[in-house]
Amino acid sequence: MNPEQIKKDWNSRGYSFGIFKDYPGQVWADFVHKIDELVVLAEGEIEIEGKSEVPPIGKEVFIPAKAMHTVRNVGKTNNAWYYGYKK
Repeated sequence: MNPEQIKKDWNSRGYSFGIFKDYPGQVWADFVHKIDELVVLAEGEIEIEGKSEVPPIGKEVFIPAKAMHTVRNVGKTNNAWYYGYKK
């Protein structure tokens, strides 16, 4: 998985690109965004609550605007995941 390729793809689709790196147990709870969001796990494990999904590495997850969601590191190691918001 090439982050530069994901960034290029997302930019062509009108999304920003950023990277989060979280420690085991990190929780980003009850977020609601006014715009659509994309998430791709790069390493480790995450759970996306609200979508009830534990995506494998490399799978793109779409979170629609105004959907409450929580992202947590459910693994035993640090993780990294990419996120982008509709511009």
